[in-house]
Amino acid sequence: MVSKVILALFLPALLVVLFTRVTYNHYVGLILTVALITASVYKGYTNTWLLIIIDAASLTLGFWYSNQMMKKAKKSA
Repeated sequence: MVSKVILALFLPALLVVLFTRVTYNHYVGLILTVALITASVYKGYTNTWLLIIIDAASLTLGFWYSNQMMKKAKKSA
């Protein structure tokens, strides 16, 4: 359970940032990450409300960071 909480803290945020870097669009990065997390919930890997809430918080933080990253990239270009 502890490993699932640690992964839920960091993995969604990192995935949003990674997909944003690959697609150059933070909305697409968020949608792809939400699709992956939805698939994991459907398969039963995320089975408690605590993990779902932690995933959502990490998604929010990753989306905020990728939004800041995109603003910074547009400003420098």
